[in-house]
Amino acid sequence: MAVTYSTLLKNNRLDEIVALIDAGAGAGELRIGTGSMALILAVIPLNDPAAPAAAAGVLTFTMPQSDTSADNGGTAAEADIRDDAAAVIVSGLTVGTGGTDIILDSTNITAGQTVTINTATITHG
Repeated sequence: MAVTYSTLLKNNRLDEIVALIDAGAGAGELRIGTGSMALILAVIPLNDPAAPAAAAGVLTFTMPQSDTSADNGGTAAEADIRDDAAAVIVSGLTVGTGGTDIILDSTNITAGQTVTINTATITHG
């Protein structure tokens, strides 16, 4: 039998993600990479706090945010979120132009280009 969580519990768990991202003195960051994060393409600083309170089991980060000079070129496929000490808080986020956790205008990134995140959400299962 599948486990079902109340919306309140989902929201509390998602809000704990924000608390971990924001626990240090500085802001966290969202890193976009190729598959399995083999190559980091862009690093986008997050706001501090990174997101408002979760609602309906969804955490929506404050966007848009940008990296004004992408680190490397490649095809964006995955992302993670780290705190200000670079500790991974969330990994395995999907990246694409729609229907993914992280939505970009294009997944084709060229080194030096500006990379802007249109939306970033985490949905509690």
